This record gives sequence, C-alpha cells and structure tokens, in this order.
Amino acid sequence: MIGFLSNSWPDVYAIRLRAFRQELNEAGYVEGQNVEVEYRWAEGQNNRLPALSAELVHRQVAVIATSGTPSAVAAKAATATIPIVFGVSVDPGQGWTCRKSEPTQLTPSPPAEQATAR
Repeated sequence: MIGFLSNSWPDVYAIRLRAFRQELNEAGYVEGQNVEVEYRWAEGQNNRLPALSAELVHRQVAVIATSGTPSAVAAKAATATIPIVFGVSVDPGQGWTCRKSEPTQLTPSPPAEQATAR
C-alpha cells in the first residue's frame, strides 16, 4: 500500500495525480488491482499534515509519496522507518539522505549520534 500526502486539494492536483498513476502503471502497478493508494489531503491547512501523516503510518503503508515541502517534512516527522518519496522545488532541510542506487528516493537520515555509532 502506498500513502500519498499533499497539502493541496485533489481537484487542484488532478493533472499531477494522472501522471502519478500513469507512472505507477508503467512500473507495473495498477491502482485497485495490484496496489492500493491511501490519499490524504490537507486542503491548504498545513496544521493538518502531522495528523494525516500519522494516519498513513498507522495504516502501515510501504512508502509515503508527498507533494510539496510541508508534506515531506510532516511525513519525515511521523516516521523514521517508512521511505518517503517527494518532489519539491526547494530544499526540505537537513536530515535527508539520497540513496545512491535510487537517486530519486530520499529517506530520513538517522540522528547524528546514530550515524557516528555505526
């Protein structure tokens, strides 16, 4: 199951959703057939993002796809174990690591004390 988190509205994001679904299809995932997508929309109310992120974590999604920096930051605050994939036009801040084998997939990096202990 994929979690999708946005600070926008579904109707405003419709064109991007079509592209998201098309890319899933091209990768062999057809929504409603072999993959489920749980959508959460903050509808311009960024204060709702932490609760919406927590819902996706509670649903035990395999990955969280986000749109926009506020959504990516809220998802990162909600989980340290679920991969987060996002598209933003600005740097979301420190604490993100790019997997070299999958340069488009970014996941939260461990706290500095954990990183130095390895």
